Amino acid sequence: MEIYKDLTKESTKEFEQLLNSQLSKVKIEEGKIIDGVVTKITNKFVFLFVEGLKSEPVIDINELKSLNILEKVKEGKKIQVLLEKIEDKNGEIVVSATKAKKIKGWRELENAFEKNEPIMGKITSKCKGGVIVEHIETGSLMFCPGSQISDAPLKDISHLMHEPQKFALIKLDKIRGNACVSRRQIISSSKKEDKSKIIEKYKVGDVVKDAVVKGYSSFGCFFGVNNGELDVLVHLQEISYSRINHPDEVFNIGEKHDLLVISVDKEKLQVGCSIKQLSPDPFEHISNYELNKLYKVKVVKITDYGCFCELEPGLSTLLHSSELSWTKKNLSAKKLFKIGDEIDCVITEIDKDKRRVAISHRLTKENPYETLEKKYPIGSEIEGKIVSINEYAIYLNIKDFDIDVFLHSNDLSYNGNPEDELKKYKKEDKLKVKILEIKKEDQKVRVGLKQTKTDPFEYFKNKKQNDIITVKVVSSDSKKGLIVKPEGSDLDLLIKKSNIAINSSDARPSRFMSGDRIDAAILELDLKKRKITLSIKLLEELQNKEAVSKFSSPLSGKNLPFSSLSDKLKKNKETSEE
Repeated sequence: MEIYKDLTKESTKEFEQLLNSQLSKVKIEEGKIIDGVVTKITNKFVFLFVEGLKSEPVIDINELKSLNILEKVKEGKKIQVLLEKIEDKNGEIVVSATKAKKIKGWRELENAFEKNEPIMGKITSKCKGGVIVEHIETGSLMFCPGSQISDAPLKDISHLMHEPQKFALIKLDKIRGNACVSRRQIISSSKKEDKSKIIEKYKVGDVVKDAVVKGYSSFGCFFGVNNGELDVLVHLQEISYSRINHPDEVFNIGEKHDLLVISVDKEKLQVGCSIKQLSPDPFEHISNYELNKLYKVKVVKITDYGCFCELEPGLSTLLHSSELSWTKKNLSAKKLFKIGDEIDCVITEIDKDKRRVAISHRLTKENPYETLEKKYPIGSEIEGKIVSINEYAIYLNIKDFDIDVFLHSNDLSYNGNPEDELKKYKKEDKLKVKILEIKKEDQKVRVGLKQTKTDPFEYFKNKKQNDIITVKVVSSDSKKGLIVKPEGSDLDLLIKKSNIAINSSDARPSRFMSGDRIDAAILELDLKKRKITLSIKLLEELQNKEAVSKFSSPLSGKNLPFSSLSDKLKKNKETSEE
């Protein structure tokens, strides 16, 4: 609904705020059938007001013409529509009167079917095997088989065409969108006793012999009893102790079965029956089964989340996908089993109150994580093949255990950049790694590659600042300096150009060749931060300091920050005299 306002007026602003606050209180959901008030009708469109929506939905007038309701549509009158989108890509509200009518019609059919009530319809056309029937109230189309048109064969049905009359729903399948009706049942029932008198014959606990399957839907099956004098419903959960999805998995039209009367509703004129209660409840045998014991079970149904298995006929339980394998998290039961397979499982839970039994297939096999820990404890080395690589880690499969282990990029090398190190490896590569962590409960194993080698920083474990070490020149750079490798360590270190010599004229990396062995002093050492700085310049300073300390004159020693040679000789003489 469009609102015209003068934004300069405070009263108009207050009205807009009030309107928006009221609209926000009305809950509107997509996929729901809502009432809309007709506010305007044009040659092309019908405009609606819907409480809770800030703008007016629009219906194409041709849609209302196709539904034969345009003449009934007047300004101020209500019309039901399906709210498909509150806002589409164009910012418009999308509604449909056709879909609303279809949904409403199907709901009415479901309600009538469940209550076993007749519906009003008219035959609109002939088709292969029968006729098409249109539901009077909703316009829904249904199929009536030729055998269900009348209780006697008809050569001509022209007198029945387009005439409103009663039909019985004999099959309703929402998933497939199929509805099947019978005129014959209505004709036959009218010739029998009054239904209320018939129901008086039935009592809870009675066994009805040779009931005939007449129709079924997703929620149950209808039977004709006592030569068709009454139709009774057997709900899906009352058909069998075993798990079934649809009655057509068990029954065929025309079959005969014995039924147990479990409910009689004289007000609704309904009789409820059961087939499964004529047999012993297999769950009473659950006391024959023990926890943590191995049993053979039969696969009866496979789903996306696991499979249903029978411990014995009628005693079924779910084998969840998480209990299929120790190592495969998202394993599908379809890849392992087929219906009818007999497999080993362990009972992990029995809940008599909830009539629930939990089983596991993976527990029939040894936990590979426990086996791995026994054979390869933390600190052991093991070989694995790369199965996948992402931006921060490598996953390897340990063949003998079928376990995927986690190798973080930080554990690839002591020196290299993690991102650069990852690029060195590809799928199917084999690596020898060290086991760092095993989490059996979480089914996770962490490994390291660099841990299989000696940490190059171990060389400096007992070193300190100003210590002198021997290094080998790896390469030189005229701008940066020297790349050297300490003898006894596989660590590449940079001696900056400024740390090559005291005299700037001698601070030339080109003075040194690859392979040269030289001495250098430790300028900086921080093992926690894994930072080491070497300096040839510092070595020269230390050597000069020592030389001055040994050979300088007493006079010059006064101007130096260290003891002179004469002071040292004087001290030695005093010591000898004592």
